[in-house]
Amino acid sequence: MTSITSLISLLAEAPPAPGAGGLLGNPLVMMGLLFVMFYFLLIRPQQRQRKELAARIQALQTGDKVVTTSGIHGIVHNIRDHTVVIKIAEGTMVEFDKPAVAVVHKKDLAK
Repeated sequence: MTSITSLISLLAEAPPAPGAGGLLGNPLVMMGLLFVMFYFLLIRPQQRQRKELAARIQALQTGDKVVTTSGIHGIVHNIRDHTVVIKIAEGTMVEFDKPAVAVVHKKDLAK
């Protein structure tokens, strides 16, 4: 019984195998690198897109063409504090929350 416990303690104290150590062998460093990769590949671009869309929604003007998150295409008819009224057909106006606007196409100034 004592020989088994001494063998286990000897294996537990054995030095790491060559090539298994180093900076990248540390699990905390690998998790940190993985988090940094996720931040730069997923989180940061999504934050940038969200900010750009928020700026476009903030700059909405009457006459801009928009597409809502539900896929409805229309022209901005009226803008209120938290909502926007969109004309989707002649005589048909629908009121949406501003965050429901997914795409904004600015009206042409030449027309």
